[in-house]
Amino acid sequence: MSKIEKIIKSMENAPQNVRFSDLEKVCVHYFGEARSKGTSHHVYKTPWQGDPRVNIQKDKSGKAKAYQVKQVLAAIKKLKEEQGE
Repeated sequence: MSKIEKIIKSMENAPQNVRFSDLEKVCVHYFGEARSKGTSHHVYKTPWQGDPRVNIQKDKSGKAKAYQVKQVLAAIKKLKEEQGE
């Protein structure tokens, strides 16, 4: 199991306990570099228009926000479905 797969497994099991840096690694792996990093938000481009958007930011504790972790998981699922995986 690769490091990315391990992070995704932990994201699925406990979305409220994911380090922002781990979520960022997963997003870069699936969606490429963020198109916007100038603010606290990191926005990743997806091959489709509209939701689910991939927009992440740290919470006050340095962890990823749980609802954004869930959005990233939904975007990965949609991406895999479109690729026929």
